Amino acid sequence: MTLRAGIVGLPNVGKSTLFNAITQAGAEAANYPFCTIDPNVGIVRVPDERLQVLAGMVHPGRIVPAAVEFVDIAGLVKGASQGEGLGNKFLSHIREVDAIVHVVRCFEDNNVIHVEGGIDPGRDIEIINLELILADLESVEKRGDRVAKMLKAGDKRAKVELNLLDRLKEAFDQGKAARTLSYDPEEKEILRSFPLLTLKPVLYAANMSETDLAAAEENPYVLKVREVAAGEGAGVVVICAQIEAEIAELDEEEKALFLRDLGLQEPGLDRLIRTAFHLLGLMTFFTAGPMEVKAWTIGLGTKAPQAAGTIHTDFERGFIRAEVVSYEDFVRCGGLNGAKDKGLVRLEGKEYVMNDGDIVHFRFNV
Repeated sequence: MTLRAGIVGLPNVGKSTLFNAITQAGAEAANYPFCTIDPNVGIVRVPDERLQVLAGMVHPGRIVPAAVEFVDIAGLVKGASQGEGLGNKFLSHIREVDAIVHVVRCFEDNNVIHVEGGIDPGRDIEIINLELILADLESVEKRGDRVAKMLKAGDKRAKVELNLLDRLKEAFDQGKAARTLSYDPEEKEILRSFPLLTLKPVLYAANMSETDLAAAEENPYVLKVREVAAGEGAGVVVICAQIEAEIAELDEEEKALFLRDLGLQEPGLDRLIRTAFHLLGLMTFFTAGPMEVKAWTIGLGTKAPQAAGTIHTDFERGFIRAEVVSYEDFVRCGGLNGAKDKGLVRLEGKEYVMNDGDIVHFRFNV
């Protein structure tokens, strides 16, 4: 499972600069086969120091980190939900991603014109959110007409769905996103077959200038972004897209020196990726052997057979049990054999819920 995040924002907010940094830092940049316009995709490795530690112990033929796909979704402007700026095509691209990275301009620059005439993060966020809400409202109204007919035909589940659609419509009329509501299990099941743009998790990237970055937490623009995000249950990462683009061009030694001079511990891109992981409720387990050390991405609460299925469907279909050791125990004991000697390698069955950092060998038979 690879996290797919769509980057959105108004023109001239730094979105392209951030995406360029991503593609320079990533393993590849390529066209991505979406609908009628092909957005670009930057594929980047998920930063995880545990991989290097495991590789130093196991000495594998290769190291395979988890990856994130960042999709560059351009052109969202006022009226996108009615097709302005090719809005309908770009909205369709958003439907294909797991999460939205909303780049918000938090810097002043007279050389970079703002399409709305001035810097106002709250207004800018509202413009994008309103277009997504309007698109969802149209979808809900169309679906409501169909479900009403199903209710007349005696479909028992239709009543539950119609109540859900009425609740969503009321929220949209108030300018609220679908993700701000709570849902019972039956409603969640209905929503799985009815993807809404405003149901997707959002991570706001507050894009600042290099000169303002040191005082980011006191910046009124950033504070406004955090205020909006808190009301939605969304995440926030403060970045400087221009710095990220510069960092991405450096080798590891130069990068370390550059970050130290700026007083930063790590690139903002690393924080963005980790925050996106947390936002989506994702975690990592590892397989480690002489062939490769590899990170695998799964959702919180995933059971062992389903985790095995991320490696290969046969692993899940023929699952017998999993040999599991925690990353901490593996490292502390000097490897798998040491962990076995201390009785720290467990045999787990089909009901075992995976933990972040588990190192696993799956046994299966098909």
